[in-house]
Amino acid sequence: MSTAAPKRPAGPARLGWRIRLRRDKSLLLMTVPAVVLLLVFNYVPLFGIVTAFQEYDPLVGVWHSEWVGFDQFQQLFGDPAFWAALKNTLYLSFVQLILFFPVPIALALLLNSVVSERIRNFFQSVVYLPHFFSWVLAITIFQQMLGGAGVLNQFLRQHDIGTWDIMTNPHTFALLVTSQAVWKEAGWGIIVFLAALSAINSELYEAAAADGAGRLRRMWHITLPGLRGVIVLMLVLRLGNALSVGFEQFLIQRDAVGHEAADVLDTFSFYYGISTGGYSYGAAAGLFKSVVSLLLIWGANRLAHAFGEDGLYRR
Repeated sequence: MSTAAPKRPAGPARLGWRIRLRRDKSLLLMTVPAVVLLLVFNYVPLFGIVTAFQEYDPLVGVWHSEWVGFDQFQQLFGDPAFWAALKNTLYLSFVQLILFFPVPIALALLLNSVVSERIRNFFQSVVYLPHFFSWVLAITIFQQMLGGAGVLNQFLRQHDIGTWDIMTNPHTFALLVTSQAVWKEAGWGIIVFLAALSAINSELYEAAAADGAGRLRRMWHITLPGLRGVIVLMLVLRLGNALSVGFEQFLIQRDAVGHEAADVLDTFSFYYGISTGGYSYGAAAGLFKSVVSLLLIWGANRLAHAFGEDGLYRR
């Protein structure tokens, strides 16, 4: 005689969308301003991509401008100034990836090792502060410290030592802008890593210390593996923004070091497109940059999945 299979306990009932809407109404209302800003400033302007395939004339508008197909891209790829700007962009992005990307990780590890919460909060506030400065103010501070009449060169003159040409030297411009980016943004970049560090189980450290593991071995076998997923995620996002090394920072310093050193894709679109009235030419350069960035972030995400990491999303 067969016995009936035991019934499985019923899981929690799935709530209908109307009930969930009423439950989360206040949270959804809080997201409305952010969604509106995202739509207005990120999605609506995508309509302007069509100008990259036109000879856009603002007097007649998008609907009546002449359609030229890929002529703007043919002109773009035959322009030596475009390839020079692309070369500068890739070089500066590589330098910042090598010299800037590890700094927030190191700062987060250092701050996490500080025992006193009061001291840790003080240093966090100090390193966060430059993020809220505009690039005009940040570069002005560097000019006052490292410029021809800055504090450093005045000190060198007083001691009969040759001055250093730092702010106007095109050969060291990549190191200059990277140091400016580190000073301004590295502190803000540690927030994500500090959050990841706080999620690591403290019992792992206690067990490792009981087994005789020193500080370095605990960092190598517990802390860094705990940060690996976040590091990969931030690296994927960084590679996706590889062609966006900055606009204001380079625009302000372009005249000081020359366009050969300071022109990147963003400033190229501005100077050779918008400033000269070549709106379609600038839009073509911007569209090229967006497509390459999309391919970079897709490739980096696939590579992260190949190494067993989540990347931007879980497979």
